[in-house]
Amino acid sequence: MGVTAKIPGGRLRRGAALSVAGLVAAPALVLGTGTAAQAASCSTSAGPHQKQVEKFLKRPVDGKQSAADCKAIQKFQKAHGITPTIGYAGPLTWRTMNTMLAQKAAGKNPNKAGKCPTDKGRIACVDLTRQLSWIQDGKKLKYGPVPVRTGRDGAETRTGAKKIYWRSVNHWSTIYKVWMPHSQFFDGGQAFHSVTKSMYNPPGSGGCVNMRPADAKAYWKLLKNGDDVYVYGRKPGT
Repeated sequence: MGVTAKIPGGRLRRGAALSVAGLVAAPALVLGTGTAAQAASCSTSAGPHQKQVEKFLKRPVDGKQSAADCKAIQKFQKAHGITPTIGYAGPLTWRTMNTMLAQKAAGKNPNKAGKCPTDKGRIACVDLTRQLSWIQDGKKLKYGPVPVRTGRDGAETRTGAKKIYWRSVNHWSTIYKVWMPHSQFFDGGQAFHSVTKSMYNPPGSGGCVNMRPADAKAYWKLLKNGDDVYVYGRKPGT
């Protein structure tokens, strides 16, 4: 989500836009004469990632689409805003699941590879590849890791060493006319802030690091102006 906001000194900083849901590769829908709601509700085709998706959803892994498979895939797609929601095991659905698996594998040691600096004291780390963020103090994990939603293709969250320079507890986006609670800006218009949609809603934000409300609130309590932020990696699909 983005913002044009006045910061100390009277300058305007322009952020990035909240994005709309992306499309997953799938067979063509059979449309009726009415609205899109009349489209075919379930794909009978096995997708290119059928077996991986079946395994993730704890379905029988046979690589064949069944009515039960389709319903399980549709439920997952609806929960995370993946469209078209027709139960097709396409690239976007599997990529989302694969990101979730990488996040789960991180456990309570997200900085095992040492990619986020440990010599800065309190620092908020953002791993774009795994779509994870956490706060550490030296090598000690203080909060997280938690799933985040970062910039979509063409509006990526910028990588590198940053610092929080402005905070707004109940920020209002003058561009998109929406609230951005617990905003903490660290790079131009890019900020940590909460959203109410799924962290896996494609294709991503307009550059901000979207967070679940409870996580954004925790970050607000733990961080302050001048604290370090380090962003690295590359978001899947960008």
